[in-house]
Amino acid sequence: MTALKEKWQEYIYKAIKNAAEKAGVEAGPESPAEIIVATPPKPEMGDFAFAMFPFAKAFKSAPPKIAEMVIEALMNDAEASSTGTFEAAGPYVNVRLDLSGTAADVIEAVLSQAGEYGKTGALGGKKIMVEFSCPNTNKPLHLGHLRNDSIGACISRILDENGAEVMKVNLINDRGIHICKSMLAYSKFGGGTTPESEGIKSDHFVGKYYVKFDQWSKTDESALEGARKMLQDWEAGDEETVNLWKLMNKWTLDGIEETYKATGISFDKIYYESNTYMGGKDEVLKGLASGVFYKEEDNSIWIDLSEIKLDKKVLLRGDGTALYMTQDLGTAIERHNDWPFDQLIYVVGSEQQYHFRVLFYILEKLGYKWAEQLKHLSYGMVNLPEGKMKSREGTVVDADDLVKQLTEMAREEIISKERADEVDDLDETSRAIALGALNYYLLQVSPTKDMIFNPAESLSFNGNTGPYLQYMGARISSMIRKFDKVRAEFDGIEADASQLKIEEETELIKLLASWPETVVQASADYNPSLITGYLYELAKTFSKFYHDNPVLNNDSKVITVTRMKLSAAVLQVLKNGFRLIGIPFLEKM
Repeated sequence: MTALKEKWQEYIYKAIKNAAEKAGVEAGPESPAEIIVATPPKPEMGDFAFAMFPFAKAFKSAPPKIAEMVIEALMNDAEASSTGTFEAAGPYVNVRLDLSGTAADVIEAVLSQAGEYGKTGALGGKKIMVEFSCPNTNKPLHLGHLRNDSIGACISRILDENGAEVMKVNLINDRGIHICKSMLAYSKFGGGTTPESEGIKSDHFVGKYYVKFDQWSKTDESALEGARKMLQDWEAGDEETVNLWKLMNKWTLDGIEETYKATGISFDKIYYESNTYMGGKDEVLKGLASGVFYKEEDNSIWIDLSEIKLDKKVLLRGDGTALYMTQDLGTAIERHNDWPFDQLIYVVGSEQQYHFRVLFYILEKLGYKWAEQLKHLSYGMVNLPEGKMKSREGTVVDADDLVKQLTEMAREEIISKERADEVDDLDETSRAIALGALNYYLLQVSPTKDMIFNPAESLSFNGNTGPYLQYMGARISSMIRKFDKVRAEFDGIEADASQLKIEEETELIKLLASWPETVVQASADYNPSLITGYLYELAKTFSKFYHDNPVLNNDSKVITVTRMKLSAAVLQVLKNGFRLIGIPFLEKM
């Protein structure tokens, strides 16, 4: 639709100029690009709307009158008249597109470009690093991590689709007092047990002791002090502490890697806080020497944030140990040294908005010009219908358990619908439906908004869900298989896109034409929900078309071949969209 919008910007531009000349006034924008294109509030009002308000002063006339003058000019433009119909609607010029001449081009573009359709060069030449996931090594991944992973992976694919060179990075938060809490609790209560000896997935085993520490610290004030002492010992290189740290980190990371594989998450490079925090400490000391930071009486080092209307922030504790901010400084600098990016996007929850505002400010004060290209892609909390999750209290929704639950629910749904014999592999299909349900549900809400995850609702085969989209893809695939069996009957029959005249057919053409534009907009807005919303609209429109109009069984072979090509184009765009949002495509369901 981008090309059509630009074409109509030209038509309206010329019409305004002609109307102004006829009225004897100097009016109109400097170029067609300045013409604002809007979408009418109701589909029946047209496809594009052009407001005449901006020209009222120059024309010395009311916008509705100007709209009538522009309509008159358009009626004398043969090219404009051949590509759409138009009417004045108060102060607007509304345009309804005639796609009969472009339908064939749109379908051919989709089918010839196949998996490449929708790829653009909007970000060509840009190097963009995307940080997401960033787990702590004191607990397994939970539902919040799953939303983070879905957003981060999807944004990375969308940026790549627009021509950027993308590097996906993860930061393992493997040091700090929170890690020492699990270590200390294991030292006190673990008794030398292991994940193997207890038959527990290794990251869950470590997470159990993080919860144990929280329970212990509520009755013993010495627990927190013990964790602080352990952090000091770790930073001092105490052999026993470091060995325990290595062992428990390995347990957690081995378990988390299993979860990543199960959910289709991968990275191009992984950073570890334990390797980057020293660089951050060096930067803080350099900043102290140059006067960017200052030291308090207890030897802690701070920055004054009054320039950005904030208070102050500690960057290094009085005992010399580092904080999150310390290591994030070191990590950002190391990353730019490793791979000089044009932009670095942090996919991190909205509760960290203050942290990143301060981080970016500090890097700028330290003289790093590229800090202006840092972005915090803030996303809202994800909770359950029954309330908020809390890691320390052990009330989080574990990622492994959720994927397992969704897979089992999908399996039961397939069996209850008596489809078990229809799918190629029941276990694989169940897993694919679970991942489709999970990723779609987590991405259908704009990242900035909080959301509630409802497992049963996410798995519905009806409505705005991943399984519904997968079902529509499988349904079109089934129709194509049936057509392939009788294809010989249609030898020599050519498709005729000018036959696509009913409302649902023209709506499908518009949707197919607008796919590349949607991909560009999703990238510009960092918003995967634009992709999910588009795919749902495409699937819903096709479902209505398929329900109300015969595709395989009608009297005209030309219409059959034409509608089959349209259906194949819809399927291709669904596949392309599935790839971006992490929904497995299923031939059968």
